[in-house]
Amino acid sequence: MIKNKINYSQRKFVVGSIFILVAIILLIKLFIIQIVDDSYKLSYENNTLRYITQYPSRGKIFDRNGKLLVYNDAVYDLMVVPSQVKDIDTLSLCKLLNINDSIFNNYLNKASRYSRITPSIFLSQISKEDYGRIAETLYRFPGFYFQTRMIRQYPLSIAAHTLGSIGEVTKPEMDHDSYYTLGDYIGKSGIEKYYEKELRGKKGIKITVVDVHNREKERYMDGLYDTLPESGSDITLGLDAELQAYGEFLMDGKTGSIVAIEPSTGQILAMVTSPTYNPNQLVGRKRGINYSNLLNDPDKPLINRAISGVYPPGSTFKMVNGLVSLQSGVITANTAYPCNGPESTPIKCTHNHYSPVKLIDAIENSCNPYFWQAFQNMIEAKRFENQREAYKFWYDNVTSFGLGRAFKSDIPFTVSGNIPKIDFYDRMYNNVWNALTIRSLSIGQGEILVTPLQLANVAAAIGNEGYYYEPHYIKNFGEQGDSLSQDIPIDSSFITKHVINIRQGHFKSVKKGMQNVFEGQHGTARMSKIPGITVGGKTGTAENPHGLDHSIFMAFAPVDNPQIAIAVVVENAGFGSTWAAPIASLMIEKYIKGQISRPYLEQRVLTFNVTEE
Repeated sequence: MIKNKINYSQRKFVVGSIFILVAIILLIKLFIIQIVDDSYKLSYENNTLRYITQYPSRGKIFDRNGKLLVYNDAVYDLMVVPSQVKDIDTLSLCKLLNINDSIFNNYLNKASRYSRITPSIFLSQISKEDYGRIAETLYRFPGFYFQTRMIRQYPLSIAAHTLGSIGEVTKPEMDHDSYYTLGDYIGKSGIEKYYEKELRGKKGIKITVVDVHNREKERYMDGLYDTLPESGSDITLGLDAELQAYGEFLMDGKTGSIVAIEPSTGQILAMVTSPTYNPNQLVGRKRGINYSNLLNDPDKPLINRAISGVYPPGSTFKMVNGLVSLQSGVITANTAYPCNGPESTPIKCTHNHYSPVKLIDAIENSCNPYFWQAFQNMIEAKRFENQREAYKFWYDNVTSFGLGRAFKSDIPFTVSGNIPKIDFYDRMYNNVWNALTIRSLSIGQGEILVTPLQLANVAAAIGNEGYYYEPHYIKNFGEQGDSLSQDIPIDSSFITKHVINIRQGHFKSVKKGMQNVFEGQHGTARMSKIPGITVGGKTGTAENPHGLDHSIFMAFAPVDNPQIAIAVVVENAGFGSTWAAPIASLMIEKYIKGQISRPYLEQRVLTFNVTEE
């Protein structure tokens, strides 16, 4: 019995020791909470710690000459934590925000559905003026606070489709990239979309202590757990702002596009689509309304015709067919074919000129029968086993110019156009077809479709005498001369030379013929000749089954060392020599000389308004 009592006493001592130890631990913890670290006390007395996202400054965008195209401006988002919205004067707050109680309840319910305890945007992109007015009395409304955000501004109001826009992130976009949370902004189109990760930077966080009156009191732990935002990378484009603005000026009132490329790099110098819009329309709280208006505009200004408009190239395609015919060996530069003008068959000529003609003269006079006969002789040439093999030769050489495919570069949503494959004609004609069946291909009609971007690239390839670089926007990362440009590499595919399947020597004759289009006695663009600049070009009139023909032109200059290659399409405007050639001529002069020496030609172009006809 004595032994059992001793054991019982020992147990009481152990249990008592445990209780004392627990009590000491709790006292120490309480001492830490109340004396050493007052954040717990502050959180208890003053409701909350506020976690404020510090949004980075989005990277700026410059043109090739350092002109600022896009920069940031501060606006303010009114944030809400629904669980903290208690016993407020709703009527006063609605009056302060200039909204009604129905809108207030809708916004609050939307925020509550997202989260009762996590902050979300209640009212976005409030101006500096309204911010100052609202912030003075916001302490009266627990659960609401302001957060600074940057929005984009476009000082020159040009190149809307190229630069693109930013908008509020969607749920699929948040699911795809955990960087984004509700209310964040993301690039939606153009440069803003393609270079989103480079432009967006990295978010930071600021933790503040907030009192019962919704006022920030101090930084939590003196900012120990705060992180600073990291600004996004600046970007310099190959775009020439002055040339872009001038192109938009010339195309006002017209439907169509202009694409200008630097042949030696593939950088886009100008990409004009018309009708267009002011990029500042898709900024701020009215973005949604303006986007809806643009979307429903019957003129379709949101469509980028430079990359998604497809047209028969017409006579501009004769350059490609001429080069492929030379490569096949069925013609030389001295091969001559007869032409009976409008009496020619099966394809008539639209010009009365001397006959027979050789390649250079055929280009100058835009002779349809010449290119039809060259095409026929190639498809029927004995060097090929059959016409299918001949057509494959033609197809492979034509597509080597970048036709029939979408470019893989930083120009989003480019389309492929169409260079018909053999199986297309097999299906159409039940495997029975010949050169005569597909004769429209010889003059750039029929099933051939190209975009203005592709046509400008063809001009660059001919100007370079057999190669091109994938057309692209980017010049370098960072501002002109910025060391940052050395830190972020440009996509290697943009600086890879694409060599055409045509022997270099064949380009000499074609370039000479294109120069004669401007300088020859019968040149179809002789009225658009530029004093002091040698230009190689080709007019085109593309048949349009839905209305008047399209006016088309492509060119490069100077002929011996091209600095610019260009394509112009003016829809429903008739002959290429009438409208597209003068526009291209003015653009070339503006870029090379920096000014215009033919104001009469400029005025003539400006007085032509297709949309009023």
